[in-house]
Amino acid sequence: MASFDQRPPQDNRSLTDLIADLVHDLSDLVRSEGRLVRAEITEAGRRVAHGAEMVVAGGIILLLAAIVLLQALVVALAHWVGPGWASVIVGVVLFVIGGLLITRGRKDLSTKALMPERSLEQTSRDTRLVKEQLK
Repeated sequence: MASFDQRPPQDNRSLTDLIADLVHDLSDLVRSEGRLVRAEITEAGRRVAHGAEMVVAGGIILLLAAIVLLQALVVALAHWVGPGWASVIVGVVLFVIGGLLITRGRKDLSTKALMPERSLEQTSRDTRLVKEQLK
């Protein structure tokens, strides 16, 4: 039967050696964590890049599909109004839709749209409240 010593093990290293070992271990830990973070960020970047590539490819395919459908619309309209007028009608409708989208987009891109109205209003109320409390 083995007898176990209940006393803690004796370490003959000095306090300076223990602190040096602690600093060394902590620096290794920080370096390891840094490598892990870099690896995770790199992997996440690859996933995002792959997702962006898929979105762009899908957008291109959708654009091609829209062109084919517009050509089919022109062909269908050509039975009633002739090919030239069918192209003009589809072109004008697309021109109007495009113009409306650009107008709406420019409105949304204006600097006034960027102003945080609710936040500014809330800040003004908070300022008035503080001034009233200080009186």
